[in-house]
Amino acid sequence: MRRLMLALVFWLSVAPALAAPPAQWRTEWPHTDFARHSAPFDEIMSGGPPRDGIPSIDDPEFVPVAEAELPANEPVIGLVIGGDARAYPLRILIWHEIVNDVTGGVPVAVTYCPLCNTGIVFDRRVGDRILEFGTTGKLRNSDLVMYDRATESWWQQFLGEAIVGELTGTQLTMLPSRLESFANFRARASDGKVQVAGNHPMRAYGTNPYAGYDSAPAPFLYHGTLPVEIAPLARVVRVGDEAWSLDLVRSKAPFEVGGLRFTWEAGQASALDTATIADGVDVGNVLVERRIADGWEDAVYAVDFAFAFRAFHPEGVIHVR
Repeated sequence: MRRLMLALVFWLSVAPALAAPPAQWRTEWPHTDFARHSAPFDEIMSGGPPRDGIPSIDDPEFVPVAEAELPANEPVIGLVIGGDARAYPLRILIWHEIVNDVTGGVPVAVTYCPLCNTGIVFDRRVGDRILEFGTTGKLRNSDLVMYDRATESWWQQFLGEAIVGELTGTQLTMLPSRLESFANFRARASDGKVQVAGNHPMRAYGTNPYAGYDSAPAPFLYHGTLPVEIAPLARVVRVGDEAWSLDLVRSKAPFEVGGLRFTWEAGQASALDTATIADGVDVGNVLVERRIADGWEDAVYAVDFAFAFRAFHPEGVIHVR
């Protein structure tokens, strides 16, 4: 925890003022249309690093599952499209936050915000454009604010929605993916691929720069309302504007509600607990499926911290019992 605090103090000491006025942003972002925005400017603050200071990976490299040297319990974002199965380890995403890729012929952005524990995969196609995303270095409600390199509009990662710029109000399509252990991905996709650092050996992959964040009493760089029914950094399983606490899912699974089926099994380490990811507390593997005519298919869901869900869904329901 002390290491996390020192790191944040360092970033804040070199960061610009948290409530930077739009005039200052125009210098940094001369091609962004600040006349169009759906989020109040005073809700957006610096996260510390500058634009692209957390570098996206735009040319990811992969190895076959059988060649991947990854602890069985480490978390990955597992994605399967058209038979193309790929795993994106959080040991990489925690340092880069965005991977621009093409999976099963679909241009995708695989994203992870460590401060919200939010991993979401988006279709990068908007109309006749294929967008490529980077990090602004800014946060809103402690969540990653991305930008697209075509229009330099700013996008809220938690919602997949443009909040500043030409594309304000545009919504990205979220794609079904799983936050799962490498062992679980390997078991269901033995012929799949696993992302490796490749030409990006820039960080101490396998370590967690946010050591102790799981047990923090409150989120960092957040000034909004906290949930009252659950601890702010407790995990919740989000489907749309409804969420179920991880404790509830773990204790009741398997169960069905509203055409959804929830399952849970042990074996996945938290990426945000100990300094070494593989040593993190076991938070388990959650899967949410949706009933279809001939069985079940993966639903779009995420495992977030409760404060982030409440921030972006103030009227949403968090089921705790």
